Amino acid sequence: MDLAPESSLIEKENQDSSATTITLLLTTFVSVAGSFVFGSAIGYSSPVQSDLTDDLNLSVAEYSLFGSILTVGAMIGAAMSGRISDLIGRRATMGFSEIFCSLGWLAIYLSKVAIWLDVGRFLVGFGMGILSFVVPVYIAEITPKDLRGCFTTVHQLMICLGVSTTYLLGTIVGWRILALIGMVPCVVQMIGLIVIPESPRWLAKVGRWEEFEIALQRLRGESAYVSYESSEIKDYTRRLSEISEGGIFDLFQAQYAKSLLVGVGLMVLQQFGGVNGIAFYASSIFVSAGISSKTGMIAMVIVQIPMTTIGVILMDKSGRRPLLLISAAGTFIGCLLVALSFSLQVLSPPLTF
Repeated sequence: MDLAPESSLIEKENQDSSATTITLLLTTFVSVAGSFVFGSAIGYSSPVQSDLTDDLNLSVAEYSLFGSILTVGAMIGAAMSGRISDLIGRRATMGFSEIFCSLGWLAIYLSKVAIWLDVGRFLVGFGMGILSFVVPVYIAEITPKDLRGCFTTVHQLMICLGVSTTYLLGTIVGWRILALIGMVPCVVQMIGLIVIPESPRWLAKVGRWEEFEIALQRLRGESAYVSYESSEIKDYTRRLSEISEGGIFDLFQAQYAKSLLVGVGLMVLQQFGGVNGIAFYASSIFVSAGISSKTGMIAMVIVQIPMTTIGVILMDKSGRRPLLLISAAGTFIGCLLVALSFSLQVLSPPLTF
């Protein structure tokens, strides 16, 4: 039996499925607008600290609550994101989250008292928490498997770009205008969601097979052969549906102990490493170190974007573990130097001439 024609056909289908189409690029751009929103929310509190506290006469405790309540909203949003995205779909979930982000930014813009600042910041955090889950999931589900690593790392790059852009704009405009600017990527994504397709894998999961075929064909190109990829997704979906759904306590078995410890440990240690504290209050840290906040913000932008870009490029080439080891070492050294600088300010007597 001559299998050459069949092998050639499969190879042709794989090449077509791996093609980067205009629709795929546009869809990725719209989805990572949510990543930019994520970054903007993280970067907002630092450059506006002095103007905001002076304008609304906030105490240190009130401003600290404003900065940290973002993470409370994000935790609640992230906890609910999986259920929401499975129920209404990835595209609708992104739109749902952007409604909260837009309302949050608007509340911050209109705020005249601390309580409304906190409400707005909490709403932005809630939407941000949902986006932190649904955006990388959506990108992974729409991209071909050999391009998936590259495309999903764009999520992290756009978060960094959002943080850096907000830092930079915060040195130029006031806190109210910066909050309005934060709404721009929210609106861009909500408009873009109208024209991009739903995740084919989610459509297959809920049994909407006709829409699944249309969405997959649209993402891969009208002339592309997608029958092999379509069959692969259908087979995977059917196998997944046959597996009984386990509870969360099933994770706490001896066979999963090492994987659970590594996975959860990395997430916990990342959050408790102190980097978010530096990101939220970088402006006051630079001022305390004797550097103007504008100079410090610009310096952070200059460092962040190139380093994140390098990480994106090296992700699939050098592997995850070496990058984790290097970045963890760099984070440790950076946090240690910040801590030492403040300790020396307290312990060392002022110099007099």
